[in-house]
Amino acid sequence: MSVSGKGTLYVVATPIGNLDDLSPRAAAILAGADLIAAEDTRHSGRLLAHIGARVALISLHEHNESSRIARICHELDQGHQVALVSDAGTPLISDPGYRLIRALREGGYRVVPVPGPSALVTALCAAGLPTERFLFEGFLPAKGSARRQRLQALAHQQVTLVCYESPHRIVALLTDIDAVFAERQVVLARELTKTFETFLHGSGAALLAQLEDDPDQQRGEFVVMIAPAEPIDRGDARTVEGDALLSALLSEAVGVKQCAAVVARLLGGRKRDWYERAMALRDSTG
Repeated sequence: MSVSGKGTLYVVATPIGNLDDLSPRAAAILAGADLIAAEDTRHSGRLLAHIGARVALISLHEHNESSRIARICHELDQGHQVALVSDAGTPLISDPGYRLIRALREGGYRVVPVPGPSALVTALCAAGLPTERFLFEGFLPAKGSARRQRLQALAHQQVTLVCYESPHRIVALLTDIDAVFAERQVVLARELTKTFETFLHGSGAALLAQLEDDPDQQRGEFVVMIAPAEPIDRGDARTVEGDALLSALLSEAVGVKQCAAVVARLLGGRKRDWYERAMALRDSTG
């Protein structure tokens, strides 16, 4: 339940490049707000100038978010309408804001999302990769060792992997992707909705070569998408695992029937099938 008589916080998605992508609803809410909490007030000031609006702005970013909560609650207590915006796209998606929203929800204030552009969705819909399931990682660790470890942990995910990256780290990221994912398909989306919007496709190594040939492709903000891992044939995997276990048991002089019983209990499958595999393994090594 919202606090009766209080103002509303609107979470407003703003353009990621092309200012014409601002929806009429978002423009009306921004123009009619009593206060706008912006990640960068100068950046958001240019957007307000574009729509001909003059609204008070305060900064809200990762370093001051917690301290801004009391100010925004005070504004809402006065019945004022407040808008939350990030530099581009949908607030809270790899941007600050969740601490504020959590505090307002817990306090019973009304929070209204105003949907619109998102670099994540914009890139996915034009990448040509599976989209029924995907895993969004935001920005991967800046340090190389931590970044590679995270990529290795994700390598077997059977979903499209998505992350954001900045221009000064894109080559390092692609180098790690090449090392971890080899020939896996990767799509780079850069400068989305802007004049020089580009989608590049290929393996990590192929994309590194393209960026080396054309340094201009290293500019701008990137959405990086990696194709899903190939499905594992569980039957084949279980067979390999079972053969290894059977071989180990046989090497310890465990009887064939006992081997089959143990592997069937641990891995499933018919005991008779495991018995036949155990016999074959014993005969091949006998």
